[in-house]
Amino acid sequence: MSTSENTGLTEADIIEHARGLPGVVADTVDAASGAPEIAWGDTFIHHNPDGRAPADRDFPFATIVTKDHPGFDTASNLNRPGVHRLNINVGRAAFQQLIGHTPAAHASHHDEFDYTALDQVLPHPVYATQGWISILNPGPRTAEQALTLLTHAHARAAQRHR
Repeated sequence: MSTSENTGLTEADIIEHARGLPGVVADTVDAASGAPEIAWGDTFIHHNPDGRAPADRDFPFATIVTKDHPGFDTASNLNRPGVHRLNINVGRAAFQQLIGHTPAAHASHHDEFDYTALDQVLPHPVYATQGWISILNPGPRTAEQALTLLTHAHARAAQRHR
């Protein structure tokens, strides 16, 4: 993995780690996938041990987003060159431990965060109330933690699947 002090985790590193977890499918969507154009280039990470078709899969437990989604999600300024955002559904308890308040209380804390900051664990700018965190360009401070959180999110998804 490319976790040097200068580069942190690339999108490929994150996808490789995710695909190494049992029953995981990581799809980077494009025109052929049938995904909306705004999502092309983004990666959706699912627990899918049954090999279900994309339309039949559960909601992803993590995503990698590579650009702003105008009118919906622009707080991270992902249109900057070389910036990607790892989003992970960590659940309510882990969210509170990581962020310092509950997901339900996030609306009153939303403006306390710089969602453009790189290499920091942040509440997801849109899905924080559902227990999602985000990390822009996981680097020296967060790369190891990002992979651990991704592994834990996979375990949660696998548990729900059972």
